[in-house]
Formats: sequence, C-alpha cells, structure tokens
Amino acid sequence: MQTTNSSTLVFSRRWHSLSNALQDRGLAAMILNPGPSLVYLSGLQFHLSERPITLIFIPGKDPFLVLPKLEHIKTLDLPYQLNTYLYDEEPTSWQAVFAQALQASGVNGKRLGVEPRRLRLLEYGILKKAAPEAEFVNAEESIASLRMQKDGGELTAMRKAAEIAQNALLNTLPMIKVGVTERQIAAELTLQLLRNGSDGEIPFAPIVSGGPNSANPHATPTDRALRDGDLLVIDWGASYQGYYSDITRTFAVGTPNKEELNIGQVVYQANSTARQAVHPGITAHQVDQAARAVIDTAGYGEFFTHRTGHGLGMEGHEEPYIRTGNDLILKQGMTFTIEPGIYLPGRNGVRIEDDVVVTEQGVESLTNLPREVQTLG
Repeated sequence: MQTTNSSTLVFSRRWHSLSNALQDRGLAAMILNPGPSLVYLSGLQFHLSERPITLIFIPGKDPFLVLPKLEHIKTLDLPYQLNTYLYDEEPTSWQAVFAQALQASGVNGKRLGVEPRRLRLLEYGILKKAAPEAEFVNAEESIASLRMQKDGGELTAMRKAAEIAQNALLNTLPMIKVGVTERQIAAELTLQLLRNGSDGEIPFAPIVSGGPNSANPHATPTDRALRDGDLLVIDWGASYQGYYSDITRTFAVGTPNKEELNIGQVVYQANSTARQAVHPGITAHQVDQAARAVIDTAGYGEFFTHRTGHGLGMEGHEEPYIRTGNDLILKQGMTFTIEPGIYLPGRNGVRIEDDVVVTEQGVESLTNLPREVQTLG
C-alpha cells in the first residue's frame, strides 16, 4: 500500500504530464467518466451506472468532481485537494449540480478533451447543456501516451497479476482430461484465480476452447467435452491492485496428430521471434511483422487472423497495439502482449500469449510458463 506522501508524488507527476499533454493540443481540460483513466489520475474507483459521475481535470487547478452523495465517502482523506459537487437521488436535480460545477470550473466556451470510448450519451447531454459553448474533442491519445509507459509500482502489480494467473492455471491443469467440458475447466480456473489472490473483478471470463472450437480466437466455453486428439486453447488473466495479466497457452489432449504438432511449433517460434525482436526504438509494426513472417513462411499466413498483440495495464486492451501499419515507436516501460496464433476452421487452433515490458536494453517477459504445446491426459 502506498503511503500518503508517495501517493501524492505519483498523482502530482501524472497531473503534470497530463497538463503538458493537454497544453500541447490546445485543450483547456480533460473530462473523465469512471474507468481506468480516472483511477490512474485520481485513485478513485467508481462503476459506470445510471448515476453519472464526471471528473474535470484543469491544468493548474484542483480537479472538479460531480458525483452522487452515496459515493462521497470515497473522496475523504485523499492525498490532494478536490472540488466536489454532490447530488441526491432525484434525477431532476442532477443538471443543476453539473451546471454549478462547470460554471465554477470555467470551461464553457473552451476545448475540452474526452475519451469517446468512455463518454456516454448520458454524460455528454448533461455536460453539453451545462456548457453549451464548449467544444468536446477526442483526447484519447493524450492520456494513452501517459498510461502506456508504466512506472515501477505499476510493473510490480503487473508481475504479481501474472504470477497469480500462472499459479491458477497450474492448479487447474490436474483436472483436465478427456471427458471434461470447456465450461467445467473455465469454472475451476475462475475459482483458482480468486483463490490465488486475483482482485474480484478479473480482466475477462477465461476462454477455454477445445477441438474445432479452438479455431475461434474469442470462443466462449461450452458444454463440449474434450476428446482424444483435441487441441485446447486457454486464454485467461488475473487482476492485482487494478492491473491485469493476459496469458494464453495451448495444450494437446491425449494424442495430437502431425498437423497439430506442426502448427504448435510454428506458433511457438513466432512468439519467440516476436519477443526477441522487442527493444526500445523498434516500431509496433516491426514486431507484428516479426511474428507474421514466421507464420507466413510456414504456409499458414491466411490463418493468422489478428494482430500480434495489444497494450496491457489497467485495461485488458489498451495502447500500444502491435499491428501491421502502426508506426508507433516502442519505449521503455511500455507493456503489451505477444500472441500469434493459427486457426484452422473446423479443425483446431493454437495461440501462445505472453505479457512483456520494454526495458532499457530490450524486453522482459512478465510471464514464464512453458510455451510449447504440452500434452495432457
């Protein structure tokens, strides 16, 4: 747990960085809904619900926060000053409270940054009515540029999230055999994630897909029982202090055939090649191409149907995206997945996914379970 002094320093640094990013884009403020960015900048955690909550960050000023009275207790004893505006349960009173906050903040008539993937029509309507002359601008890149590079505390939490997830899988593997269903495996894995220390809100429901279902990258666990010769893809993650892990391993159940062994080896090599390619100064495009070249050369390029990876941190998918055409230069502290795959419709699929961080000299893998396709049962 961070001390008050260290928390104050963390938020001070983040506010300073965001202030610079907003000023570079000519934005007067950043408006945030509940979600990872709000937590990142304030430490305050709220659920998106029917009650609107909005934080207004203005460079050089204490933030403004509009929220329901029932959530006010969360704002007590913060390591910084906050202007709070509270409303009660009567929805007809909310607009007036928002109007008071926006008038006090002085943002009407100015360019305001928002996150389009977070700002709902509910909040937008209230804000627009309270500040009719304001211009709402997409500022996702401004805040993403801050969150992409993790500090030491964030990396410590991500390493722990990876450790929890890996231990959970190791505790689940003994029950996997012919006859067990995908849904049963997913249930046990979810239980093990919580038993091993994951936050209650895990990053996503585990993907457990066997046989033909493994050819669907985002399959949902079914009541299909595992059969001899199936490939089994397990994609899961844990959360620790709000930071995520996201891992995939593929297993063979019983006796795999030659094709299954072959694509397993190709994906393993693609994962290894892409991880080794990572270093400061390389582009996301180049890392994607490193993985894709291995699979293309093996003749399976058309069956690698997604990007090589995605950013990871307080969200399961965030910047940077490791895809063809993304010329973003990777920098120290950026965290993302490396997850090449081959998916043969109606037959089987393989994906091998690791979580990595760019270091001063190269790359560190936060995940270290064996990557080869192992045989179970």
